[in-house]
Amino acid sequence: MGKVRVSFSLDPDLMERFDRWIRHRGYTNRSEAFRDMVRECQVEEAWTRANHEVAAAVVLVYSHAHLLSRHLIEEEHRHHRWVLARTHVHLDEENCLEVVLLRGPAKEVARLGHRLISRTGVKFGRLVPATTGKDLI
Repeated sequence: MGKVRVSFSLDPDLMERFDRWIRHRGYTNRSEAFRDMVRECQVEEAWTRANHEVAAAVVLVYSHAHLLSRHLIEEEHRHHRWVLARTHVHLDEENCLEVVLLRGPAKEVARLGHRLISRTGVKFGRLVPATTGKDLI
């Protein structure tokens, strides 16, 4: 499949910042960086459509003293059709890191992710939107 050449103009300062960003991220050229930015826009747009199938990672840090792990597992079992996997590690004597991988309709994945994050005892939580890759080129 061929490529389409695109030309656009940028302020010199903005171009310099873009080039620094490209180097910092390890891109070998502007085209690869630009393609990834366009793909990121596609993923972001997919998340605005409630029934569009998406993937996500929910990152949680919490104290095991709250017995939160049991509540998280119960929540994940209630929504088992969207939970692909979970990884639990002990960061130290008190803190745990858990990553829950989700896949399903954007609205439901976001709702479940936010329910897990908002549980009492979660010290840090983040829903990391992703894609199934089906719609990306």
